[in-house]
Amino acid sequence: MAQYWYNVETHEVEKDAQSGWKSLIGPYESREEAEQALARVRERNEAADALDEEDNED
Repeated sequence: MAQYWYNVETHEVEKDAQSGWKSLIGPYESREEAEQALARVRERNEAADALDEEDNED
């Protein structure tokens, strides 16, 4: 089964890992999931930042 990766340097989806690991986010099961990689990263970062802010309030 193929895996899909998002390349943060080229901003393109790769089928199976074609580039170096420092450039890739994944793996994802579909091209569509890989295309949304940066949006997912943003969502997770925002959630983590919110938790950090809660911790700092204590």
